[in-house]
Amino acid sequence: MDLILIIIGALLMIVGIFGSFLPVLPGVPVSWIGLLVLHLAPSIPMNYWLLGVTLVIAILIYALNLVIPAIGTKRFGGSKAGMIGATIGLVVGLIAPIPFGVLIGPFVGAFIGEIINKSDSKSALKAAFGSFIGFLASSFMEFIIAFGFLILFLYKLWEYRNLVFPIDSFN
Repeated sequence: MDLILIIIGALLMIVGIFGSFLPVLPGVPVSWIGLLVLHLAPSIPMNYWLLGVTLVIAILIYALNLVIPAIGTKRFGGSKAGMIGATIGLVVGLIAPIPFGVLIGPFVGAFIGEIINKSDSKSALKAAFGSFIGFLASSFMEFIIAFGFLILFLYKLWEYRNLVFPIDSFN
């Protein structure tokens, strides 16, 4: 049972790392579920403080991940149309079979949204750049936290390695 839960937790941690770059997957919350699954293993004691603090961090980072690209667009002079365009561009960038669509989509979407909003091309380009910077900042932040959760996962696994993988059972 321990081994199955550890494997599921490890897979969730890996999916969480990938989810920090792919906006379709909520990277940090998935990584947190990996930590939770690890603590559900019978050999690893439940640490409610650790799980509670990491849950608060996961919720905070998830909320910031949704807000930061819009803040980037707004900070660089974008309008609501630019923010909506960046979101639509992100979805199209995920679906379209073009290289780096996840990066190009929000930029082009914000630009088109600003042009539709009757902005000149210079201000539309500036808002699109803000959307791109916001997207990169939020992805980087989410990656750092998801990687930190992975380190915590591996630390806990190492700390209780003798209980999870008893050496005597191999003889």
